[in-house]
Amino acid sequence: MAIDGPAGAGKSTLAQAVAEHLGVERLDTGAMYRAVAWSALRQGVDVADAEAVAVLARHTTIEVGGRVVVDGEDATLAIRSAAVDAAVSAVAANAAVRAELVARQRAWVAERGRGVVEGRDIGTVVLPDADLKIYLTAAAETRARRRARDRADGPSVEAVHDDLVRRDRLDSTRLASPLPLPEDVAADAKVIDSTGKSSRAVLEEVLACL
Repeated sequence: MAIDGPAGAGKSTLAQAVAEHLGVERLDTGAMYRAVAWSALRQGVDVADAEAVAVLARHTTIEVGGRVVVDGEDATLAIRSAAVDAAVSAVAANAAVRAELVARQRAWVAERGRGVVEGRDIGTVVLPDADLKIYLTAAAETRARRRARDRADGPSVEAVHDDLVRRDRLDSTRLASPLPLPEDVAADAKVIDSTGKSSRAVLEEVLACL
């Protein structure tokens, strides 16, 4: 199953719930890009230096599961920082980084044969032949409230809203695998708007598609 959508739409909550219901593993591809961004910041690599970040990505070991481990270090909380939020769009726009991580994502699926994969371009680029494609979206205000609640550094909803709008613009206009807008998603994807819906209601809507 491929689950795509903008930041704060509830993809991770949905993906985890679906994976538990089906008894399969889940892959958060966004955490992989965050891991590269975090590693670049930690090593003093300018995320605007496309070649340097691409080299870094190729040599970075990333394990994404219950925890996110980067080169042997637990970075589960660190990759959700405001600094990484600000840097990850530049990393995700790097075509060479995307090529490296997409290859790893496809290898993850090939090794397991099934699973729930969440991200921004899973149904359109990474796994265009996925059995079920979900595009999960929500109003920007709703997404901002959710992201502000989940962030450990306690940002204001207004600040998170502005950052989400910025990321949406950058991610939807990048040349390499842009984030599809709701009107541009894969033709066979089911679009679900989670605004005003509980996580349970969204889960039941997805399970009804199986």
